[in-house]
Amino acid sequence: MNVFIIYFLIYAIIGTAIAVASKRVGIKSARDYYIGGRKIGGILAGATYAATTYSAFMMIGLVGMAYSTGVGTLGFELSYLLSTVAILSTVGYEIWKISKERQWISPSQMLGDLYGSIFLSKFIALLYIFAMIPYIAAQIQGLGVIFQIGGMSYESGVVAAAVIVAVWIAIAGMWSVATTDLYQAILMLGGGILFLYVVISMILPFGGSLRAIEVLASSGYLGIMPFWSFPVFLSYTLPWIFFAITNPQVILRLFIQRDEKSYKMSVTFFAAFGLLYTLLAVMIGLFARYLAINGIIPSGLGGNYVTPAILSKLSAIAAGFIGISIIAAAISTADGIILSVSSAIFKDLLGLKDKKVELIATIDVVLTVVASILAYLHPAYIVDLSVMTSLLLLPLAPVTIAGIAFKNKLGKFSRASSLASIISGVTIGVYGLYANGAKRIFTSMLCGLPTSLWVLLISCLVIVIGISLDY
Repeated sequence: MNVFIIYFLIYAIIGTAIAVASKRVGIKSARDYYIGGRKIGGILAGATYAATTYSAFMMIGLVGMAYSTGVGTLGFELSYLLSTVAILSTVGYEIWKISKERQWISPSQMLGDLYGSIFLSKFIALLYIFAMIPYIAAQIQGLGVIFQIGGMSYESGVVAAAVIVAVWIAIAGMWSVATTDLYQAILMLGGGILFLYVVISMILPFGGSLRAIEVLASSGYLGIMPFWSFPVFLSYTLPWIFFAITNPQVILRLFIQRDEKSYKMSVTFFAAFGLLYTLLAVMIGLFARYLAINGIIPSGLGGNYVTPAILSKLSAIAAGFIGISIIAAAISTADGIILSVSSAIFKDLLGLKDKKVELIATIDVVLTVVASILAYLHPAYIVDLSVMTSLLLLPLAPVTIAGIAFKNKLGKFSRASSLASIISGVTIGVYGLYANGAKRIFTSMLCGLPTSLWVLLISCLVIVIGISLDY
């Protein structure tokens, strides 16, 4: 039997066993299903946050970006990590405290409640569906690519991803997702470490890592390459800087910690995991460029093809384990997103009661099927597709920050401007996508400024005007 298939079957069996074991906590309500009854400890909460955040694009897309654009990629990704830790320590902490008081179980419910608008929560739930389905598809797409590397068909990877995501969510909701995420976070780190080790082994005949650093430096890959002009850097980083308060899958994970100690521990775990995983991905990408300079892999590879090119040079055992670790990253992100979007549909679009848990599985399956069909159609470049989603959700950042800061002082003008802020920001983002396409949205300027900056500026201006009128 194919080594990759053996790895995959072991991965799926162990993950399913973990998910089933988590079911013993008992799921009696939507609150239990979506946020684990707010009883999840720090390590588990930190692991599910990290595994959900760091998706398939890290070991595929980010490796490809480092290979193509050099060490500037590290600045892009570390900007996200540092800003996320800062937000989790301030706004995120307030969200956690208020969520316990107001019993939120969906991110869209949070904003609707803060502004006193059911219509706002419904609109945001629809925005999540529009923006997040492509993001789920990007993860499933990554799994399909790994299946191809393992000697299977792309379509079989899509089907396998859909089945695992749907089953692991349905077993116990947040509990089965969080416990399998801890398992997958361990696989992700293990696979990343092995990946870096084998890449370093491949460059040893060409002088080793010190020689690689010298050559990369002289070639410009350890400096700021022309690609990373300040406007382009800003364009890429702005959506990610506010990721922690715009994307539903991570906001939902601010509702789950059982106490303050667990919350702080989860932030610490995420920060440590994120730093290590980021360094691994960027170093692999840079050393991949050195392999290309020495003719081991092609020098003109597109971003999605760098990791496959390296894995094709490895033994089946090493390539199989690394492939499974990337699959783990894709699955953990996909099920986290589906769970959060499902909570918005359940609570805000359909307005179902807390005990109607029998309808949740249907919502989850429908979301999984739609995303899998999109993945089958091969959507855009994984990094761009992931950041594109954040661009469309970026208008939620100023609305969320204002909602938390002025939670007890928001009136009718704030309520109206919150919706206007989101609509205006999304409109600019959609226009940018229409005018430039997913591949050029972050390198094209609008009146000399990045589209993402325009989205943030206009959204901020509208919400500030509304709050000012209430004062």
